[in-house]
Amino acid sequence: MLVSTVKNLIFDLGGVILDLSVEQTLHSFADLSKLPKEEVHDRYLSAAGFLEYEKGLMSDDAFRDFVRETYAISASDQEIDDSWNAMLLGIPPLKLELLKKLQGDFRVFLLSNTNAIHVRYINDFLLPNLPEKRPLDTYFHKAYYSHQMKKRKPDADIFEQVLDENNLLPEETLFLDDYAVNIEGAKSLGIKTIHVTSPNLILEYFHA
Repeated sequence: MLVSTVKNLIFDLGGVILDLSVEQTLHSFADLSKLPKEEVHDRYLSAAGFLEYEKGLMSDDAFRDFVRETYAISASDQEIDDSWNAMLLGIPPLKLELLKKLQGDFRVFLLSNTNAIHVRYINDFLLPNLPEKRPLDTYFHKAYYSHQMKKRKPDADIFEQVLDENNLLPEETLFLDDYAVNIEGAKSLGIKTIHVTSPNLILEYFHA
């Protein structure tokens, strides 16, 4: 239950607001590369470039070349983008309605480990298919993306930037994320947290 001292909400994106399946992307990479699914998964976890791209440390073109090298494929830019975006399943309109409602009672923020290809796809393809056709940022008082900040969760400095830039007190702030390690990162700074363990948890929690 939401405690009365909470004035600020910080939402993760994938797995909290956006329906996400990394398996869909790994399956697509397996189709492109003809590698076994297990090998595709192992390289996804071990290759540093995926995290570097989330921190904005390589360009879109450099990331595509990294994918080609990692999986030994000669796919086109569009094929790589399509595979990379396959994990983005959509945003339920009820969650967007909830965010609009919450903006009337709280300061609402987005803090996402993401990348330019994903954000562009969300704004250019996923959201235009919904009734309001609004950019993702407009559902928050401010949106923060790891690739623009050159930082990523669960590191303390990314949370500190959001707190400092908006004069937020940790004890008045609730952070919602589907990764336990990110929850622990926020907790270490005194931020209240909710570990989102099911896709509809935020709808149930806020009685949407």
